[in-house]
Amino acid sequence: MPERQPSLLDRFLRLFTEVRPGEGATALLLALNVFLLLTSYSMVKVLREPLILAGGGAAVKSYTSAGQALLLLVLVPAYGVLAARVPRRTLIRAVTGFFLACMVGFYALARMGVAVGVPFYLWVGVFSLMVIAQFWSFANDLYTTEEGKRLFPLIQFGAALGAVAGSALTGLLIRPIGLYEPLLLAAGVLAAATGITMVVDARERRRTEEARAPGPLTSGTLPAATLQYRAESGEFKAVTASEAYSKASGQFKVVRPGVAEREAVRSTGGSFGLVLRSPYLLAIALLVVVLNCVNSTGEYLLGHTVQSWTPDQIGRFYAGYQTSVNLLSLALQLFVVARLLKIFGVRFALLVLPIIALTGYAALAFLPVLVIVRWAKTAENATDYSLQNTLRAVLFLPTTREEKYSAKQAIDGFFVRIGDVVSAGLVYAGTHWLAIQARQFALVNLAFVMVWIVLAVFIGRRYERLAAATAT
Repeated sequence: MPERQPSLLDRFLRLFTEVRPGEGATALLLALNVFLLLTSYSMVKVLREPLILAGGGAAVKSYTSAGQALLLLVLVPAYGVLAARVPRRTLIRAVTGFFLACMVGFYALARMGVAVGVPFYLWVGVFSLMVIAQFWSFANDLYTTEEGKRLFPLIQFGAALGAVAGSALTGLLIRPIGLYEPLLLAAGVLAAATGITMVVDARERRRTEEARAPGPLTSGTLPAATLQYRAESGEFKAVTASEAYSKASGQFKVVRPGVAEREAVRSTGGSFGLVLRSPYLLAIALLVVVLNCVNSTGEYLLGHTVQSWTPDQIGRFYAGYQTSVNLLSLALQLFVVARLLKIFGVRFALLVLPIIALTGYAALAFLPVLVIVRWAKTAENATDYSLQNTLRAVLFLPTTREEKYSAKQAIDGFFVRIGDVVSAGLVYAGTHWLAIQARQFALVNLAFVMVWIVLAVFIGRRYERLAAATAT
């Protein structure tokens, strides 16, 4: 059979990462999908800042972030139960449909004069984590470990571009049409993203599953969260319910063919149980706790410097700030991330963001003024939104479908917000009991960054072991 030749699209995309024949169309559709998701999220993210800061200031914003963890403590297990019962396309339609309805509801309440600052801030945090995590679970479900490492940087470019588009568009719209109307546009963009997801799901099931011999495990009829992993051959393989794989040895225990279908759908536990039983997943969870604690404390420092401004000034400032972050993120994603992963690998890439944070907060400890706070946070967030977000997706490639859908929601949802809880505790203690200033907050962040570096080293080693285990 003649070797398939790369299309014009495949050859063009090779300017940015390694794309093999036939891979370009799906990768581009996924990039468009996440572009629309991030456009929608970035729009509501800009809108939440003037609403929450005008309604209580930077401290209330920090405390409200912690409240998101309580919501996720309920929502993440509920999501896991749903993922264990319905196919991925049904799961995605249900979850995104719920958040779309919420956008329309918040718009109606705001136009009626209801104070929505705090509940809207809570909702935006849950929306951003659950919907974006769900997208990357879906993308993980489509690709093998080797494919994902090559193509995720390209797909993440769509996310970076969407973040730029959303914040810039909202900044332009606030003055002429008001603070609330962009919510309706964000809802329409989210609906379009859901449509793209359905197209990709149908396309990939035809390509990877329907052409196989009768009897394979498929994602079209089985629940989203199953005890399967994707081998480098592209096939789904099932592992035992009692021992999905040995984290110590990094070796999968594959079930006998005669019981594969039965074992594949048997749950090994809830979302949080999956994380707590796995040293690899627990380390990732702890890393995102530390990362988000550092990030949220830095956001407090930034918000504290502008909280005395008017709501319109705050809105325009954050639109400009987020646009700067997103433009830098876009450049990093397009020209740096794929090359860095290919040349240096995942283990080295995991250390890039903590080193940037270490440098930024060391500078803040000496000179905590607005210009330093803004540009330190710009560098930190841009790297987080590009390289680090790509890595968070890559780390789940050598895991089971249950871990991709259930454990990833727990980590990207609840454990991220635990970082907010820790940060909120630091802010409260620092402002009410200890009366510490911005310089001392920066020093606390430096201590957390050192823990972050240790976790990154451990995760990099475990990832390489698991990636080798899924190669066959």
